[in-house]
Amino acid sequence: MALNNGIPATGTGLIVSFGEMLIDFVPTVSGVSLAEAPGFLKAPGGAPANVAIAVARIGGKAAFVGKLGDDEFGHMLAGILKENGVRADGITFDTGARTALAFVTLRADGEREFMFYRNPSADMLLRPEELNLELIRSAKVFHYGSISLIVEPCRSAHLKAMEVAKEAGCLLSYDPNLRLPLWPSPEEARQQILSIWEKADLIKVSDVELEFLTGSDKIDDASALSLWHPNLKLLLVTVGEHGSKYYTKNFHGSVDAFHVKTVDTTGAGDSFVGSLLAKIVDDQSILEDEPRLREVLKFANACGAITTTKKGAIPALPKEEDVLNLIKESA
Repeated sequence: MALNNGIPATGTGLIVSFGEMLIDFVPTVSGVSLAEAPGFLKAPGGAPANVAIAVARIGGKAAFVGKLGDDEFGHMLAGILKENGVRADGITFDTGARTALAFVTLRADGEREFMFYRNPSADMLLRPEELNLELIRSAKVFHYGSISLIVEPCRSAHLKAMEVAKEAGCLLSYDPNLRLPLWPSPEEARQQILSIWEKADLIKVSDVELEFLTGSDKIDDASALSLWHPNLKLLLVTVGEHGSKYYTKNFHGSVDAFHVKTVDTTGAGDSFVGSLLAKIVDDQSILEDEPRLREVLKFANACGAITTTKKGAIPALPKEEDVLNLIKESA
């Protein structure tokens, strides 16, 4: 089923997002370092949680699987998921560890600077036996990042969840979401991120992640295709204001970005990938149909663009009508 100039309708199949949810503290003024910030606003975040809410915002079905601290911030985050229509029956609470915090600033040069408080945080302590396996098995798409691979026991929980999802016939969606300050070393990050590479059906990387994983400073087709593996259905490279590139077994190309007044890029990639998954969840044949895939990517690019126009990730995630309006205005 399609609507609005060939953009497919949002699907009804369940998308389960696995990993971390945390609180981003964002400076009250833009363009300063963390040390210079006069104050901070708390913004719920964590890439997998952002993806789940991005799906729900445009009318899709989403659930989040992860661990939060049994503290005020943890219960606040679980509440935010529920308020946004995301199923929270995959969440467990840890009484001995705090909910993770991150201080994030957009410096004057437009680059983000992160400082994390995880020592260890609750999300790192999720154990395989705490997983809601029935919820994972009921998904059509299982989405995850790489932060959950950094330490045990969360790494084992991640691998178990992926295995259960794969056996249940889920499409496996992977956005490595590189956060180097969290890894012991860049080499360890590269090795672990690539350790589960060949399991994914759909992979989304940013231009920065492409450079990191390939060791090349070229953002070109050859560089992207060096990350291709035979089981992959779709490889996506997001290139900020230059839009996104897509690669499948049979075709590849790029879709232009939408130009908006950018305030904060946090969550733009999560909005992009969440909206894409919501549009293909019921009809994965879109991944093999270039014209329809391009329409979905245009929609996903518009979602990403809108997310950059406000501070923080979750408050900025768009509703379907906002996206369609931007597409119409830009036509």
